[in-house]
Amino acid sequence: MTFLHDQRRQTSRIWRRVSLPVALIAVLLAPIVTGGALGYRINLTPSEPLGIWRIQMPEGSYKVGDLVFVCPPPTPTMREAFDRGYLRSGLCPGGYAPLIKTIVAVSSQRIKIDRLVSIDGLALPHSAPAQLDGRGRSLRRFSGGTVPTGYVFLHSGFIGSFDSRYFGPVPASGVLGLAKAVLTYAP
Repeated sequence: MTFLHDQRRQTSRIWRRVSLPVALIAVLLAPIVTGGALGYRINLTPSEPLGIWRIQMPEGSYKVGDLVFVCPPPTPTMREAFDRGYLRSGLCPGGYAPLIKTIVAVSSQRIKIDRLVSIDGLALPHSAPAQLDGRGRSLRRFSGGTVPTGYVFLHSGFIGSFDSRYFGPVPASGVLGLAKAVLTYAP
């Protein structure tokens, strides 16, 4: 009987020590977990400010200049990007997390990639494609051309961003909504 009594007392002490931190973690994580179902996302990549973002449906169709959440299509290029660590895992097709990017071109606009990206002959600021990634691996760039109907061309001004300069236009059907900052920090 003494052995069982000591075991219960010891177990009780352990639970008291563990339960407060576990409860605190649960309280902090609950809004994050349920927030995903409510359209909230956490951005931990440097392409846009770090923090909490919300997906908002547009009043009309998506247009040039819209900052959006988009699911990368499940293509061999995206699989390689995932394997290299450019993409995080998530709930999009292919197992990828949504990206936050700006739509810089839509259907029928002409893309040329040289020293900078040009859209219909106009240079896009902060768009010089990199030759190598951060680990010295070569990067394939999109060959250019006309954005097909139902597709968008995406960009981020962050120098290390993995965007349409490398993977080309993506289906507009993969756009989840506008990206609206809720609580962010730009280092």
